[in-house]
Amino acid sequence: MGAEDAGVAAKGEFDRASRWAEICEWSEDAIIGWTTEGIVTNWNSGAERMYGYAAAEIVGRNVSVLSLPDRAGEAFAVVLDRLARGEHVEIFDTKARRKDGSILDISVSLSPIRSPGGVVTGISSVARDITARNRAEAERLALQRQLHEAERLETLGRLAGGVAHDFNNVLAAITNYAGFIADESHDRPGVRADAEQIQAATLRAAALTRQLLIFTKRDVTQPEALDLNAAIAEIRDLLSTSVGAHIDLRIDPTLRLPAIRADRGQVGQILLNLAVNARDAMPKSGTMTIGTSLAELGPDDHRLPPGASPGRYVELTVRDTGAGMSAEVAERIFEPFFTTKPAGKGTGLGLSTVQSIVTAAGGLVTVESDEGVGATFRLYFPAIDVIVGTPDAVPGDHPQRATILVVDDEPALLEVTGRILRKNGYTTLHARTYEQALSLASTRDFQLLLTDSIMPGMTGSTLAELITEMKPGMPVLHMSGYTAGELDSERIRDGKLAFIQKPFTAPALLEKVRTVLKAHEG
Repeated sequence: MGAEDAGVAAKGEFDRASRWAEICEWSEDAIIGWTTEGIVTNWNSGAERMYGYAAAEIVGRNVSVLSLPDRAGEAFAVVLDRLARGEHVEIFDTKARRKDGSILDISVSLSPIRSPGGVVTGISSVARDITARNRAEAERLALQRQLHEAERLETLGRLAGGVAHDFNNVLAAITNYAGFIADESHDRPGVRADAEQIQAATLRAAALTRQLLIFTKRDVTQPEALDLNAAIAEIRDLLSTSVGAHIDLRIDPTLRLPAIRADRGQVGQILLNLAVNARDAMPKSGTMTIGTSLAELGPDDHRLPPGASPGRYVELTVRDTGAGMSAEVAERIFEPFFTTKPAGKGTGLGLSTVQSIVTAAGGLVTVESDEGVGATFRLYFPAIDVIVGTPDAVPGDHPQRATILVVDDEPALLEVTGRILRKNGYTTLHARTYEQALSLASTRDFQLLLTDSIMPGMTGSTLAELITEMKPGMPVLHMSGYTAGELDSERIRDGKLAFIQKPFTAPALLEKVRTVLKAHEG
């Protein structure tokens, strides 16, 4: 090769090297060169953008400055040793630290740099910032988990709704037949006590069913101006039975509290869930205290979660002297399906249901606990300025001689409902099918239609429409153990559609019937 050819070849090599250096310099990836001892020798603009160091700040320093404290030292020495022996380190994901201290997710590959003689003289690393990619993947996985959770809850809701109606029919029959036994056993206290235990057990079973419906948003609420102290007093006996004789149940109300707007049944559900939770935390003995008070939460109050409005709240406090919980458990205590109880001992829905109810009422829930010192749940309901409470019904304070058409395809519940009504001065007509109901409506007089919402062949709503066409102005009371999709939930909440949830007790049924008939008379 002549001198001219050699010069051309040398210039070509220089041009290629120059182009290669330019490519490396302006690559989006961080390309770094370092010695076998880890001292940085080369630093491209991609590395400057990724790590925040200018070349003048980092060249001559040890590359371990980019490593997290727990990833430096021994592990880094092992990598250097492998590279010094000429091994290539395959692409792997790790974390690195920028100049400002922030952490990056990176994908990096490491290769030895060899001399023409094959001796390892340095190390080359090529790193790519994958922080945004990892964040997007984490968000995708979180959305996927939420979707799976929603699908699971939807499946649970369909299952709960399908079972609830028939199950609550059975429970309504059991609790009211037990009530008949209790009423007729005044001279046999042992029998009466057994009957009352049956009633308490069926009410707890009904509460479990409703808990599923509440959690899966298939329960229709009937909010009203509610005296929280009165609501606690109504359920005190059931709470006492639920926690057991080994636990001292104390009620500590603050008198003359403002009202809250809530569903009476759901407030009972809250109390029952918290009582069962406290009972399980005190297997041998302990004290459970339920208190009420007025709380003024200002805009800077630490108890107010984001988005909550400052103002007057009625505070419900439930405190136990049980085992308490760790901070880690307390952080997850309201998560659906989270439970610390052994398999088969808890659903993980109790406290999440409590939170769902309180949040839907515009309130908030907090928990304070330490291991070994018990737990305190504080529930805050927005206070409303209305008069609450109505005078207790007096004997005979319901329209006498009213005739009621009762429609239900469940024979036991049809009989028990009629028996309750007849025992309290009403006359009843019974229909197990919509055909029987329409036939009676065309031939008999009555003052109220009491109909189940689900029947073979026709819904209670459709039946009510047909009968009110035949008898304009006829008041209708709907009953069901499952309501979502069957009735107008918004009209029920607004009090424009009369409804009673199964299983109901005799006093609850009589009060609802009396209210509907009185409203119609008015």
